[in-house]
Amino acid sequence: MNKINELKPGDESIIIEALINRVVTGKTNGANRSTYLSITLQDTTGTIDAKLWNATNEQVETLVMGSVVQVKGDVIKYNEDRQIKIIKIHVASNDPNEQVKYLKSAPKTGEELIKDIKAYINRIDNLKLNQLVKALFDEHLEKLKIYPAASKNHHEYVSGLAHHTLCMLKIADALCTLYPSLNKDLLFSGIALHDLGKTIELSGPVVPEYTIEGKLLGHISISQAMVKEMADKMHIEGEEVTLLQHMILAHHGKNEFGSPVLPQVKEAEIVYLIDNMDARINMLEKALELIEPGSFSKRVFALENRAFYKPKMD
Repeated sequence: MNKINELKPGDESIIIEALINRVVTGKTNGANRSTYLSITLQDTTGTIDAKLWNATNEQVETLVMGSVVQVKGDVIKYNEDRQIKIIKIHVASNDPNEQVKYLKSAPKTGEELIKDIKAYINRIDNLKLNQLVKALFDEHLEKLKIYPAASKNHHEYVSGLAHHTLCMLKIADALCTLYPSLNKDLLFSGIALHDLGKTIELSGPVVPEYTIEGKLLGHISISQAMVKEMADKMHIEGEEVTLLQHMILAHHGKNEFGSPVLPQVKEAEIVYLIDNMDARINMLEKALELIEPGSFSKRVFALENRAFYKPKMD
């Protein structure tokens, strides 16, 4: 069976099995106004857009997000990217145990990532922060093992949230060595909890969507509320709680990026920079992964709609 990352424009009558990540129904122009489906297919190797022309009412009803499908089609080049023109398609399964087989995962298992993150949490010397971070982390442990960091753009795969968090902690650790004036306890605490609210904001690892709470509140406000609630429950007071809430509220760096406050503590500014850097590197790696050296990627909307060149040099 073909894998998505192996498909190239010009491949004809290929057959793949994949998960429907996204599907949009549309109508063609002209007198006939026939129905078509724009589908995003995914497997463990990546995603690809597909078009089903002249879709029947039954296909519109059955080809839904989360369905595992078998597809036969031709691969074409469209808008500087690959696209499958679907010849045949049918639903193979809607079983959750089958769905997870087509999901991309982090380089390490969720258990391995959590173990590594906990090693950093154990290095938080401030007793209040140590107790608060451990309590919150343990309370949401099962979701933290498997949740993605987003529904698209960056770390949008199984255990992506833990992978993103661990990468940020590693960067912070290196920066603390380079800049000894940075408060390690604040950095590690802020990073460990900055995206905790995504365990409520997102529906889960299989075709992640935004929940009602996610749409109305957002993970930033959810995360800082979690900190305040746990601090009150554990009777932890003081500047540490306020600083940790500030780190979370400011971690997108700018109001237009979703932060209700701007960073006003040195460590809050650093968390914003680390978060932004790790997310952008992940998006760059994804954009360049499937293209040949000497070629440009498709435009990446989240990176100022730029196309990136993959050098031929070793």
